[in-house]
This record gives sequence, C-alpha cells and structure tokens, in this order.
Amino acid sequence: MSRGLRGLSVRVCKPSRFILFCWVAAVLMAGRLPGEAVQDEERREKSLKRETSDRYLKKWIRDDARYIITEEEKKAFRQLTTDDERYQFIEQFWLRRDPNPDTVVNEARDEHYRRIAYANERFSSGTPGWLTDRGRIYITFGPPDEIETHAGGGRYARPIDEGGGITSTYPFEIWRYRHLEGPDLGNEVLIEFVDPTMTGEYRMTMDPSEKDALLHVPNAGLTTMESMGMASKADRFTDPSGMRLGASPGGRSRRYNQFERLSQYAALQRPPKVRFTDLEAVVNTKISYNLLPFNSRTDFLRITEDTVLTAVTIELLHKDMTFKDQSGVRRAQVNIFGRVSTITGRVVQVFEDVVVKDVPNSLFKQALGGKSLYQRAVPLRSGRYKLELVLKDLHSGNVGTEYVGIVVPKYQDDRLATSSLILADRIEKLPERQVGRGMFVIGETKVHPNVSEQFGREQSLGIYFQVYNLTLDQETKRPSAAIEYRFRRDEEEIARLQEDQQEFVGASRQMTLARKVSLKSLQPGRYHLEIKVTDKLSDRSVVQVGRFEVH
Repeated sequence: MSRGLRGLSVRVCKPSRFILFCWVAAVLMAGRLPGEAVQDEERREKSLKRETSDRYLKKWIRDDARYIITEEEKKAFRQLTTDDERYQFIEQFWLRRDPNPDTVVNEARDEHYRRIAYANERFSSGTPGWLTDRGRIYITFGPPDEIETHAGGGRYARPIDEGGGITSTYPFEIWRYRHLEGPDLGNEVLIEFVDPTMTGEYRMTMDPSEKDALLHVPNAGLTTMESMGMASKADRFTDPSGMRLGASPGGRSRRYNQFERLSQYAALQRPPKVRFTDLEAVVNTKISYNLLPFNSRTDFLRITEDTVLTAVTIELLHKDMTFKDQSGVRRAQVNIFGRVSTITGRVVQVFEDVVVKDVPNSLFKQALGGKSLYQRAVPLRSGRYKLELVLKDLHSGNVGTEYVGIVVPKYQDDRLATSSLILADRIEKLPERQVGRGMFVIGETKVHPNVSEQFGREQSLGIYFQVYNLTLDQETKRPSAAIEYRFRRDEEEIARLQEDQQEFVGASRQMTLARKVSLKSLQPGRYHLEIKVTDKLSDRSVVQVGRFEVH
C-alpha cells in the first residue's frame, strides 16, 4: 500500500516539477514577468496609436490638403510639437475656410472631399484621379463653367488663333472658368488638357499644338497659310516661344503670348489665395512671436443694453518699424490681422488692414521718435471673448502676436454706469460733415487713445468717457450729477478737481465728458486718476480708475 502511494506520489510530482521548470524557463527566456508582459502590451498599443496618428497627420498634409494648403500654413504646421496642436490646426484650417462658421456643417470641407471623390471617379487612369492634372484643377478651383470635350480626338478644325486649317488630334479637353481669384488668373481662364498617350491620362499643357497628332507628319495637318504656300510647316519648330503653332493670318490674341501662358500655368499650381494667409495661419496655430513689438488696448462704449461698441487700438513705435527709401520718401508698411471669437471657438469678427507710414528723408530721424495708431471698432454682445492679433512688417518680415481675453460688459438700463475711461493724446471736436466716420471717431469727437499711457510734461492729458442711466429731474428733464477727479502718486493725493453736469456734452440720461488737463505741474513718475460720478437725484455713484506715467 505504501509502495503504491509512493509510486503515485512520484508520478504526480515529476510532471509538476517539469511544468514548474518549463514555466520558469519560459519566463527567464522571455526576460519578463507577467506584469511586465502587460506593460509591454500597453506600450505596443500606445505605439500603434502613435503610429496611426502619425500616419493620419502625414496623410492629411501630404494628401488631403495637398492642393489647398499654403506654404505659410505648411511651415506653421511643421513648427507644431504635439499631436494635439496639429489636430487643433486641422480643425482651425477648415474653420477658416468655412463660409458659414455659425452653422454645424462645414460646407468648404464637405465640398473639398466631394471634389476628391468626384476626381477619383471621373479622372482615374493608371493614376488615381485626385493625382492627375484634371483632378488637381478640379479639387483646387471646383467644376469649370464650361468643358469642350474631344474624347476620341480625330478630325479637328483649328481656330484661326492657332493657324486655322484641318488636322487630326489626340483626345483633349478645354476647361473654361469665367473667373478665378488670384494673380495672373482673373476672367476667362482657359485650361487645356491633352491625352497624347491615348491611355485616358490627360495632362495640362501650355502649348495648344500638343494635341496635334499630325504635328510631326510632313505635309499633313497644314494650317491655312501653309496650305496656301504662304508659310512652311518647318517654321513651327523654330518658334523661340517653344510653341509649335503655325502662323495665323490675323495674328494671335494675347492669351497665346508666351509669358501670359507661363504666368497662368504657374498661377494654377498655387493654392487658392487668402488675404494675409500667413498672419491667419499664425493665429490658428497659436504661435507666439515678439519680433515686432506693439501695444494694444480695448475700450467699451454702450450702444444698447446688450450691444457694446468695442474699440481695439494698436500702437506701433516708428523705431520698431522698417522704413525703405522710395524716391526720396521713407515708407514703412505693416499688415494687421485680428480675430474675435467666443470661448467656444466660434469666430465673431475678423478684420484685416494695412498701416502705411510715409516720411520725407529730411524728417526721418525726427519721425523715428514718433508712433502710429490703428483702430478698429466692432459691435459685440456682452460676454467673454478671445482677441487674437498678428502684425507683420512687410519690409523686414518681422511678426508680432498678442492673444488676450476680453470681457464685454453688460450695461443694464436701471444701473448707473460708465464707458471705459480713455486717456488720450488728442481730443478734437469734429465738423458736422465728419461726425461718426473714420478711425478714432466717437460721435462728434475724435479721440486718439494713448495706448502706452505715457505722457510728456509738455502734453495735456485727454480724458474721455460716457455716463449712462442718469436719473432725470421730473420737472426740468435734466440730470443732476457731480464729477470729482483725484490725482494720486503712490498713496499721496496730488490734486482734486470738481465739476457738475453743466460741463457735460449733452445733458440727458447719457452724457459725454471730454476734457484736457495740463501736466506741467506734475513731476515725472506714475500716477493714478480716480474719477467719481455721483447721481445727486438717485444718490448713486460709480468710480473709474486710470493709470498713466509722466516723463
């Protein structure tokens, strides 16, 4: 009995030791424990996801956006360091091309992929349709307004511009666009595609004679003048323009000019042009530059209870701008691109403009100490927004950026309130014909904000603001208000001024204060200006605070 038990125990233990030995050997050979195997699997999954992501991003810039992405956008895309930034770039890339950004559907993106699908369906040969010349033009510029098709080639009566006469051709098509945006394009753009290999792969050509199947056959496919003995077919091969067209009895139109055709051919290779694309690409990818310093400020003025005029002012110092001599005049030119969007990314306003400063050579050194201002006023509803500004000096290529959040106030009808306090270099009363028009104009007053808030002692401090919702006296229908100005340096009060509503412009529920204060008595340093407006009839008050520096 014991012997049997021992035999049984031997038979059970040997396989167990063998299995244990195999398991240990497998672990040692693999160099991993079970926990490490799980980690390795996770690493493989992450690697696969990264590889998949990389493939998509590379495919997107190489294939999907190949014909419509600009060089500036490509450079901006390549400067991005994370996939999150790249995916955000792609989202913004389509958003900026969306004709209706307020809708859920992005019509531009949908149309782009529809064109790719159409090109693959209609223009494929041995090459995918989207890679053919016809596919590229179709995807870039859309369907032509008219197509002249000669799918089988054969007998063809040349137009007189191409020499006239009868010949035989390879398959070809002529696409006509009534208008295409871009330099060297414009109205009546004709694009010719020829299939000289008879394989269905048409290629864009600059030379209309490429479709002539009898071009190299002596005494065949003659032009009108050649058939009359007034020209020789051999002359076609000595044309310095490179075209092999025969002489035309009445001469050729301008579109057959060598340089015109070359310019058009080059223009058709470029993506559709967008104004200041380079600046918008900087905004979309959130790349920060500080090569072109500038200052900016935003001011708010009430239009209605929920609509506020938001004035964006930009200040450029002349010493930071690049001037070029042009016939005795130094000129600097800076492009400005601005965009206002909600915190969810919906674009509300986009503005583009150019600041040009011309200075005679004789005054150039003096002008370098000056500055140029630009202002754009946009109506916004109350709420939170993102303001994105990009400036580019056209002569130096330097770029400056600024991304800030702004909170547009809500002016309720039952609360005493004021507009932004604007400290200005100049405040001018305008003649009637100029009221309400142009930059820096607020109603009947022209106000040049001092964006840097720095004033010289020889200057006057311009003060401008509006007061809203003052209580009116039931008898006189006029408000009763007191305004107090306090100038402080550190904690010390330097000066105090007072006035009442009689000195306001327009005595009603909304009044405007525009005045100047001499700074001659102030020593150099930083100051606080506190303005308190008190409504005597309702016993309410509101305070505005401004800061400035005297040098």
